Amino acid sequence: MTNTILPAKLSGIAGDVIRQYVASGRLIATAESCTGGLISAALTEIAGSSAVLLCGYVTYSNEAKIRDLGVDAALVEQYGAVSVAVAAAMASGALQRSGADVAVAVTGVAGPGGGTEAKPVGTVAFGLAKGSGNATKCHCELKSFGAEKSRSEIRELAAEHALGLLLAA
Repeated sequence: MTNTILPAKLSGIAGDVIRQYVASGRLIATAESCTGGLISAALTEIAGSSAVLLCGYVTYSNEAKIRDLGVDAALVEQYGAVSVAVAAAMASGALQRSGADVAVAVTGVAGPGGGTEAKPVGTVAFGLAKGSGNATKCHCELKSFGAEKSRSEIRELAAEHALGLLLAA
């Protein structure tokens, strides 16, 4: 993809996602924290994205995660916002609230500050929910992209990984 405001690799993966979801007739929702809408931005760089991107939630604060996605405050308290438990709840909440077929969620520490010994800068949790009602399935993972990376690099890598999860769904 040559005419894009985003990195070519990110736009390329987004193009693959859009083509796959158009072909399958499935709808996508995103729930983003540390990426701040970058996943949705990458998807909307692609012509035809309106056929599959239903909505995107940017829930940067814990309050927004709880209010807008229905994340249980007890999960945030017990595990912290950067956890697979919260990423799963974000993805499930986005799926249920949007009516999409697949929802991807990202929450992490992009830095340069905010990291802890347990969750250093570069730690990102991902959730991918699909299905509906009691048949909803969620895949979650925690990745470390490295504290030595810049904020921009961590956000870009997290967005690329989330798009890869959508491709694999």
